Amino acid sequence: MSAVVNSAPALFEPLTEARLPEVVAIESRAYEHPWTHGNFLDSLHSGYQAQVLCAGDVLIGYFVAMKGVDEVHLLNITVEPEYQHQGWGRVMLDALALWSRGQQAQWLWLEVRQSNVRAQRIYEQHGYRRVGERKRYYPAANGQREDAIVMSLKL
Repeated sequence: MSAVVNSAPALFEPLTEARLPEVVAIESRAYEHPWTHGNFLDSLHSGYQAQVLCAGDVLIGYFVAMKGVDEVHLLNITVEPEYQHQGWGRVMLDALALWSRGQQAQWLWLEVRQSNVRAQRIYEQHGYRRVGERKRYYPAANGQREDAIVMSLKL
């Protein structure tokens, strides 16, 4: 059963280096092949859009996105496993789309593991469409690789 966050309003704030240990811990609980501290640090130093969603002192989730000329590429979006299945991923996708429109982006792009059917459904419900595939994109168990589904959203 998932915990419900209802003690404080949920607010977005920029991801900072001070939050990285907490974010990396969530990443490790959420994924078999998580981003590293270095991946997040590189994203921050590159100036990518990186936000955390918090309710009081509870970190619910985060996303990292890279702005291009007329598009935004979602690199990572994660909800703390304890708070999944409560709509927080959709809240973050809405916030990302709003920010992207404010950047005059025309498209949002992402990759998702072929095996992550639940995430694919969430993206499709948000209007994303499958537009391609990247062979052997993600690391998988036993040194194998997993294909990615490429999805896009016209803003």
